[in-house]
Amino acid sequence: MKQLILGLAATLMMTAAHAEPTATGDLGLVIERAKGSVLLVDQSDRAALARIEGLGDLSHASLVYSPDERFAYVFGRDGGLTKVDIVTRQIESRVVQAGNAIGGAISDDGKLVAVSNYEPGGVRVFDADTLEMVADIPTGSKTIGLVDAPGRRFVFTMWDTGETWIADFANGSPEITKIPDMGKNPYDALITANGRTYITGLFGEDGLTALDLWDETPEPIRVLPDYGRGQEEMPVYKMPHLEGWALTGREFVLPAVGHPQVLWIDADTLIETGRTQTHGQPVFAMARPDGRQVWVNFAHPLNDTIQVIDSVTKEIIHEFKPGPAVLHMEFTPRGHEVWISVRDANKVMVYDTRTFEKLREIEADSPSGIFFTARAHRTGL
Repeated sequence: MKQLILGLAATLMMTAAHAEPTATGDLGLVIERAKGSVLLVDQSDRAALARIEGLGDLSHASLVYSPDERFAYVFGRDGGLTKVDIVTRQIESRVVQAGNAIGGAISDDGKLVAVSNYEPGGVRVFDADTLEMVADIPTGSKTIGLVDAPGRRFVFTMWDTGETWIADFANGSPEITKIPDMGKNPYDALITANGRTYITGLFGEDGLTALDLWDETPEPIRVLPDYGRGQEEMPVYKMPHLEGWALTGREFVLPAVGHPQVLWIDADTLIETGRTQTHGQPVFAMARPDGRQVWVNFAHPLNDTIQVIDSVTKEIIHEFKPGPAVLHMEFTPRGHEVWISVRDANKVMVYDTRTFEKLREIEADSPSGIFFTARAHRTGL
């Protein structure tokens, strides 16, 4: 028996030694919103590797990665939280934790996954290994702008009450700090890469509100309180997203609400430094990783267009039309390429960010969000 066990162990070691190694650093997932599936892609090969199905309603989905880049936690609109193993290319586990969810975050140590809910509202937090719920935080409101912050904390904001809460899990059970008077109907939020500044956009009034999370008792800081006043407001066809925020050197670049503009703000003083008129109402304003360019896509009916802005001159340097319904962009980690989902063409298109040359088209079924595994190592993503 001992010889049999030793022989089996030796066989397994030999099999492992000769197995195809699996590295995840060059991979990513594309949300296929109509099919309830995700498409596993390889950045270097510019190719689709596999489709993983059975993730429910992905009409407004996002995801985060585990620190080792192996697992993706996909947040579906139907309240589903799905853990996907991108090495085995299958679903590891799945729970439907609410009736209507709107994104989530993973703690800085990778142990907790939090989900932001519209119905029944609040935030629910799960063990990243087992997907067992470890905390239920009712808020009496739809929650938006959920991000991770250093120190095993989650920060999120309430659409109905205009409050921001900080849930600190450093000692196990959450300790909640409530910050009122953030503004009327906050709709999305971002956190800076160093975890210091949290900014939420406001739908019910002009401007944004910031928090300094390094402060012992953070207080709301109003940003651009008068932008848009005196102008004719346009109908808001699609809410802009702050999650794909741009930081270019010393300035934030944020999409305006109801106006064809992006707004430039000094990252230290939070004072406006400029505006760039755009093709339409921006949805994402995303910086190339080096900060030298900002790529902008737009709401319906002008959502076939991308504009590229030079972050020094603040001027548009390139405009092109990838196709109908451009929904999302994702840069490769060093920014030499950008991947663009074109929903109604059923394609993901890959472009060189220096020459703007199209390099590849990848077939995908109603693609939306694109998420590369490099996000695993960035706060707020």
